[in-house]
Amino acid sequence: MAQKIVTVYTDDLTGKESEEVQTHTFSLDGINYEIDLVSENYDKLFEALAPFISGGRKVGRPRSTGRSRRPSVDGPTSEELRRWARENNYQINERGRVPASIREAYEKAR
Repeated sequence: MAQKIVTVYTDDLTGKESEEVQTHTFSLDGINYEIDLVSENYDKLFEALAPFISGGRKVGRPRSTGRSRRPSVDGPTSEELRRWARENNYQINERGRVPASIREAYEKAR
């Protein structure tokens, strides 16, 4: 018997399915939140938070909830992956989560 697993990416704000959905995290009052958004809705979130971000101060990186999709500390940074992707003719957003397909291609190339 064969089994097929299908992953459906859904924007948490609109409920619409899209392959462009990326996971974003933010924190407020010590509570970490994770939301899946297409880039247009991420831009809306970023614009809404921009005045508070510019008026605030960074206090370090939030602790992992154990569900993080980030690479291990030993892995490449998002910026390194983006640079590699652009140099190898992959299309990639300037911000947001780096797609797993880019990470996999990077690992195969190494």
